[in-house]
Amino acid sequence: MFGRKKKQPVTGAADPAPAAPEPADGREDPQGPRDVARVPDREGYLDLGALLVKPRPGLGVRLEIDERSQRPRAVALDLGGGSVQVQAFAAPRSEGLWDEVRRELVQSLREGEGEPTVEEGPFGLQVLTRFPATASDGTRGYRLARFVGVDGPRWFVRAVFTGTAAVADEAAELEEVVRELVVVRGEDPMPPRDLIPLTVPEGAVRRPAGEEPPAAPPRRGPEITEIG
Repeated sequence: MFGRKKKQPVTGAADPAPAAPEPADGREDPQGPRDVARVPDREGYLDLGALLVKPRPGLGVRLEIDERSQRPRAVALDLGGGSVQVQAFAAPRSEGLWDEVRRELVQSLREGEGEPTVEEGPFGLQVLTRFPATASDGTRGYRLARFVGVDGPRWFVRAVFTGTAAVADEAAELEEVVRELVVVRGEDPMPPRDLIPLTVPEGAVRRPAGEEPPAAPPRRGPEITEIG
């Protein structure tokens, strides 16, 4: 659903170059997530490599680990019955990715079992969708998801809200957690759409895939969940 794509020629006049010292094309949302260059002090953040997370009471932090590579591929944040999966990707210096990714996402969801709609949300245009699902008691229903994208200077963040957070009215606190995220792009050259590497902090607790998260976040550090 999210991979590299060959660049297609674009017709029309190019956007004027931004004046320094603004980040490339001024794409970073001042409400967050923020670029590390705009954060004078990292103290108090949980350092996960590509992302710095600001802790708060009740917030659970999980690193989703790819089973084959054994490398982290996403951060999951749990709060108040809702969850958001966050990934940070490299992006071109001159333009954002969300417009293109959003179109691809809608097409992919339509070709599958999703029922996507695009509407304005707290972070700009977002994709709402629902998938057929079966509850534990066998009742047929739907599972909701809300896809959000934020373009920053040479990076792109995708956040997928699920559970109660799939409904914007229920997600104010978890959205604030996402706004407080700090993106650490690094200076190394990376192809657009490559995942900016995440790191496992000391004290992380490993939990098998499929196991329900604990009622309270672990005190020793974030959890690690293997994803196949």
